Amino acid sequence: MKRTFLSLLIIVTITTSLRAQGPVDKRLLTGSWPASWITCPQAEQRGYGVYHFRKTIELAKVPASFNVHLSADNRYRLFVNGRAVCSGPARGDLYNWNFETVDLAPYLHTGPNIIAALVWNMGEHAPVAQVSNQTGWLMQGDTEAEYMVNTNSSWKVYNDKAYTPCSLDNGARLHSYMVIGPGDQVRGNAYPWNWEQADYNDSQWLPARGVTHPVPAGYGSDNLWTLTPRTIPLMEEVPESISIIRRTRGIDADTQWLSGRRSLEVPAHSTASILLDQAHNTVAYPQLTVSKGNGSSIRLTYAEALLRNGQKGNRDEADGREIVGNYDIFEPDGGNQRTFRPLWVRTYRYLQLDITTGNEPLQLNRLYGMRTGYPFEEKASFSSNDRSLTAIWETGWRTARLCAGETYFDCPYYEQLQYEGDTRIQSLISLYVAGDDRLMRKAIHDFYCSRVPEGLTQGRYPSSRLQVIPPFSLYWVTMLYDYWMHRKDDAFLRQYLTAATGVLDWYENHIDRSRMMLGAMPWWGFIDWNTSFPGGVPDGATNGHSAVITLQYVYTLQQAAALFGGFGRTTEAQHYAQLAQQLAASVYRQCFDASHYAMANTPEKKSFSQHAGIMAVLTGAVPAGQSRQVLQRVITDSTISQATFYYRFYLTQAMKKAGMAELYYSQLQPWRDMLKIGLTTFAENPEPTRSDCHAWSASPNYDFLATICGIMPAQPGFARVKIAPAPGALEEVNGTMPHPQGNITVSLKRKEKRITGTVILPKGLTGDFIWGNKKAPLKEGETAISL
Repeated sequence: MKRTFLSLLIIVTITTSLRAQGPVDKRLLTGSWPASWITCPQAEQRGYGVYHFRKTIELAKVPASFNVHLSADNRYRLFVNGRAVCSGPARGDLYNWNFETVDLAPYLHTGPNIIAALVWNMGEHAPVAQVSNQTGWLMQGDTEAEYMVNTNSSWKVYNDKAYTPCSLDNGARLHSYMVIGPGDQVRGNAYPWNWEQADYNDSQWLPARGVTHPVPAGYGSDNLWTLTPRTIPLMEEVPESISIIRRTRGIDADTQWLSGRRSLEVPAHSTASILLDQAHNTVAYPQLTVSKGNGSSIRLTYAEALLRNGQKGNRDEADGREIVGNYDIFEPDGGNQRTFRPLWVRTYRYLQLDITTGNEPLQLNRLYGMRTGYPFEEKASFSSNDRSLTAIWETGWRTARLCAGETYFDCPYYEQLQYEGDTRIQSLISLYVAGDDRLMRKAIHDFYCSRVPEGLTQGRYPSSRLQVIPPFSLYWVTMLYDYWMHRKDDAFLRQYLTAATGVLDWYENHIDRSRMMLGAMPWWGFIDWNTSFPGGVPDGATNGHSAVITLQYVYTLQQAAALFGGFGRTTEAQHYAQLAQQLAASVYRQCFDASHYAMANTPEKKSFSQHAGIMAVLTGAVPAGQSRQVLQRVITDSTISQATFYYRFYLTQAMKKAGMAELYYSQLQPWRDMLKIGLTTFAENPEPTRSDCHAWSASPNYDFLATICGIMPAQPGFARVKIAPAPGALEEVNGTMPHPQGNITVSLKRKEKRITGTVILPKGLTGDFIWGNKKAPLKEGETAISL
């Protein structure tokens, strides 16, 4: 809890510099560590609790480097000499418990140095994404030179009773599934202010109690946590000001206090309410600094949108609307410059302060957010003669960024869970816009570690609750294919191929051989939040003979055939290709309505969906001569059940497969409609929607580059490129995307059926430019286009 803006700027600078993980002494990866996991004695080890740990070390001189490895259960925030260093650990599971490696040298000085950690365990209130064993804190010096910081009984600990969980009824109040954890209620008169500073008196703190010696993966015989090095960068923290006050009650307020230029005083024995508007959705640590106000209570409520009669409506409107959301409560102790910061991130566009004062006036000194998330850098760009696409691009990228932390999030406000269906799309956006594959790699491994005995992956992971979505296991295999096409890293992929066969074998074992379609299947057969699919499940998914899911299996088999063939596993590749052909032909024979050019959801042909038609075209189950008519029906017939924003990603892939990619630009109306109602991130579903920020709806950030600009890998590892632009009615498009060898840049102008411009490829990359039925070779460097 830092108390000045200057010190926070220092935090940002240092945190950003720590993105790369430092070295790990190989002895620590081959056996038990000298340090111990430690905890607070006399505390419930698996229940809710917040703890402060401290240790003083003496240095005769500041070393050039001072590398340490650290972790905690559930989480920690590390301070050195009063300065915040980092937070963690990256979420995983007990078999893959991440530890961070940090160089503390920039924070150290000669003489005594205070190493301090805030550690918390949400216990039974923990987010579903949080796996846990028990409360624990760990720091291990990399070599003997740093062993002085090792966690053991020389560390001191304080059980902070100022914290209690609040906002525990979010799901009931919001009438929705919400599992992000509790809010924080903090009593300032019980909080150990300045506990992380050198001059704090910790003489009454208890010696920490040892739990067990840490062990890395592959070692140990009674492991509580099995450690693995963090593979992703530290999350960034960037100051983000709030400058809009939408309304006040019980007080007159301007924006001066928000920036700290002057204080706002709330009189004693009064109530006040201030509704703030960030102007866009964000994920941040709100930081509220106050003075005086002993006996006051401040409730901070967070929401993506305001409600009128329980409905969101236009997100920009505040009049006649109320805020309903998760919240924190801070009770100041009357001290000066007291800063409240919640333990975990908050998602909000709107933030409301509801204040009740006691016998002493309260001074509001400053309020802003520390925006946080995965430190993606926007390396791609897109522009066109239709400037309205810029707003879609910017909103999509904001959506993708807010849905990326230590894992991909389906949504930051309600769940913060990593699902394969969402993650497949998010990973492609990351590759195309940021050129960063690290979070994708972590996601692939997370899902690999989630497998259940049947061979399927769990539908979301990390997760403390079991959920199996068999179609999402297919998307995990598809992610392996995507990675293979975009990155050359055979060693990474090879370790997952056997697990991929387990997923495909599970499906093969559920084929009804009498009809050569998938039969009855257990678990949750989710496909899309289509209003005609109860619980997102299409006809036949549970009882058998679902065309949609059988064809998704075909889609995955086709990708697996290419993937396994690329690794020399020809027997499996040939089997997957043959099986895909048999299933596709069977679905076409039994489910296709030739009179209407439509694919039914089941052989009974009682219901039809865009989803079945999309998958029929995408897999080639429909003969090429019929694919355009089928897809035209899919696009224009509103009587068949419709795909939501999520599944429209596959509609685009089907249009490309059918040679109809030029229609993509005309299919962007759903995203334009979201912008019209004030959304600043793209929503989970068409109105009325639960989540206002869902990255599966950010697919235009991929498709502006992959479809409109037409940039696609032509060979595995992106060893060659195919550029087949589909500008539709656009007359000019410009795009740049990062490739492992450098940037690919496309600058094109279209006049009727003629296209001109340039393509620039990085050194060592070649490919083909395709326009209609014409093809032109692309060389490294610049190639002029005129077709």
